[in-house]
Amino acid sequence: MKNKELLCFWRKFSVLFHSLLCFWLSVSPGVSVTAQDKDFEEAVKLYIATYREIAVREMMEYRIPASITLAQGIYESNAGKSRLATEANNHFGIKCHKEWEGKTFTQDDETKNECFRKYSNPEESFRDHSYFLSQRDRYKPLFDLDITDYKGWANGLKAYGYATNPQYAEHLIRTIEDYSLYQLDVADFSLVFNDSVISTQDSIREAVAAAKFDLFAQGPGKRMVYLNNGLQFIIFRKNDNLKNVAEAFHVSERKILKFNDMKKDAVLVPGQMVYLEPKKRKGAIARHVVKPGETLYTLSQTYGIQLSQIYRINKLKTGQQLKQGQKILLR
Repeated sequence: MKNKELLCFWRKFSVLFHSLLCFWLSVSPGVSVTAQDKDFEEAVKLYIATYREIAVREMMEYRIPASITLAQGIYESNAGKSRLATEANNHFGIKCHKEWEGKTFTQDDETKNECFRKYSNPEESFRDHSYFLSQRDRYKPLFDLDITDYKGWANGLKAYGYATNPQYAEHLIRTIEDYSLYQLDVADFSLVFNDSVISTQDSIREAVAAAKFDLFAQGPGKRMVYLNNGLQFIIFRKNDNLKNVAEAFHVSERKILKFNDMKKDAVLVPGQMVYLEPKKRKGAIARHVVKPGETLYTLSQTYGIQLSQIYRINKLKTGQQLKQGQKILLR
């Protein structure tokens, strides 16, 4: 009798164990990791495709590696899917701080009900990220690094307190290397637009449709010189460097940088408009309505107007962000 009872017990136990095992398999995170990883990878690829052009443009103006900007955006916003990103357009986890005068968003972080910055669109978040890093003294040593030194930037951001996660630098570096984001740091617009000089020009024409580019002449090396707002400019090529352009057109490197409102360590990229003479104090048209991703610098280049003049005419403060639909006076 005892043997029968024992056998019965083991049968019941076996059924119960099997049921528990099936339940565990159905809810275990390990079983669904592959699907989750695949979904996240697709989200990351979409994020890169959506924001890489903006990251490169920010790099051109602020000299922050595009790879770092994208990796931070992916990490901080969970590839654009976090609540902070979807509801506040905040892709970099930047908190309010005492100087913030814009809209705010509250959510729990290290403590309850912390104040985060809220933006009208993701482009504003990318611009504020650039301004945030470039205007704080603690991050200044990063701007002495080579533009391609993404590891130095990642470790520096962690060391200077951007995030509290001890593995923050490793996360950024892994993301950059897994998705080859370092390629964007060479500032080759063929990675952003199409891989040819002609199609790059076409892409720029579309991006700055308000500007009319007129062919002026054929310059040294059979390259085309164009006119914009009565000013001569060229399209920077894939194999160009500042020195050979300066020598070809008999203009000093210092003057080319000055003409284009660029600093000494600025990065010139293929597809970029490069003026060969000083930009003017006013534009050919009266005003421009801001589109997503545009900055005062891109407007300065687009319309051939000195950047300082745009600030002065519109009574704007240095670093002030543009909003989609905002009207910018050009004369």
